[in-house]
Amino acid sequence: MGIAVSPQIHPQVAEFLEKPRKMLINGQWVSSISGKTFPTYNPSTGEVLAQVAEGDREDIEQAVKAARKAFDHGPWRRLTSSERGRMIWKLADLLEQHTEEFAYLESLDNGKPLTIARAADVPLAVDLFRYMAGWTTKIEGNTIPISVPYTPGAKYLAYTLREPVGVAGQIIPWNFPLLMAAWKLGPALACGCTVVLKPAEQTPLSALRLGELIAEAGFPEGVVTSCPATARRQAPHWRLIPTSTRLHSQVRQRLAS
Repeated sequence: MGIAVSPQIHPQVAEFLEKPRKMLINGQWVSSISGKTFPTYNPSTGEVLAQVAEGDREDIEQAVKAARKAFDHGPWRRLTSSERGRMIWKLADLLEQHTEEFAYLESLDNGKPLTIARAADVPLAVDLFRYMAGWTTKIEGNTIPISVPYTPGAKYLAYTLREPVGVAGQIIPWNFPLLMAAWKLGPALACGCTVVLKPAEQTPLSALRLGELIAEAGFPEGVVTSCPATARRQAPHWRLIPTSTRLHSQVRQRLAS
């Protein structure tokens, strides 16, 4: 079965599909440790669009290690909230500049009409990143006056500080591949977390292309890793903090096992 190439395809999309797509780990595009790949299909024709690196437990282990290292020891943690916000805003600008390319890619891989992807999916993802870029400087704690009975007349204040929780594991569904990735990535990055992203095996291409823009926007190595895997290869990891609340019951049971 050959790679599907349409004469009407966007030239940047055609270039993107020419090579097997690798996974993003620690800022590098790498093949799976096993060397295995899986096909992603054009749902309108059944033809293969591209071959994608098939992640397994060992790959996810490497992805989590990279994300944990980036969180604990990398420059990401030392950035100010304003600097994080500027990176997320730059990612939005880059995505907006590539609107037509992402719309074609989303339409080919997901099967939705090009007009919908162009008018809704991509612009909404852009708006989400810009919205979250603004939140980086507005994540605040509370200052709470408290009374202590054994020191009458004394005035005390307690304060809370909101901090990033660590490495977020994010499983993206097939129906809105780009937009759902943005919904998950934006809040986690705004809060200062690092992310291991698992795109849907049916529609991994826009998330992988987004990974290239993340690198171009200047995010440090390991802050976002993208590890495609088929359902049978998807492995739970105890060091990941799941951030998606709308997981199918079977997926939740698999993650808990």
